[in-house]
Amino acid sequence: MPGARIASGDRVTLRTVEAEDVPFLQRAGANPEIRSPLGNPLRTREDFDLGEDDDTDRFLVCLDDDGGPGGADGDDLRRIGVVTADSMSYRRPELGYWLIPEVHGQGYGREAVGLVVEHLFRSYDRPAVGAGAFDHNDASQGLLESLGFTEEGRRRQFMFVDGAYRDMIQYGLLREEWEDG
Repeated sequence: MPGARIASGDRVTLRTVEAEDVPFLQRAGANPEIRSPLGNPLRTREDFDLGEDDDTDRFLVCLDDDGGPGGADGDDLRRIGVVTADSMSYRRPELGYWLIPEVHGQGYGREAVGLVVEHLFRSYDRPAVGAGAFDHNDASQGLLESLGFTEEGRRRQFMFVDGAYRDMIQYGLLREEWEDG
């Protein structure tokens, strides 16, 4: 049974990530179409720590079998991705997100990340939300910019990803920008 519903949009439902979701996280994270743009290492199921004291909020992105928001019981949900917000006790939470390749380019990422940003600003007294995107990940940069995030800086040769050193572009969204948007 999927975790508790956090928010629903037009097409996606955000739910808490539970222990039974770890096989999905591990399999999806082993996919090079997800792992390479994120720069993540391979992880075993045991490497996933869902502890409550780690200062991270995790949201499972789900669809119904028919593509609509999840029903009350959640039995027909399809897991399509994850959005995380790290450093929740700090001034500026940092977002991370990925979707399975089969749903790339369909707007689910924009909707899911938008729901998480709304949840964070409504639930936490934080002045801003941040996110990073590698310089070779045009889709992620476009998603952030479409939600009103502004490029704030660049970390040059931040990480070795897919055979090359990659720059990390830092983005930010201020609370007042979100409220005005």
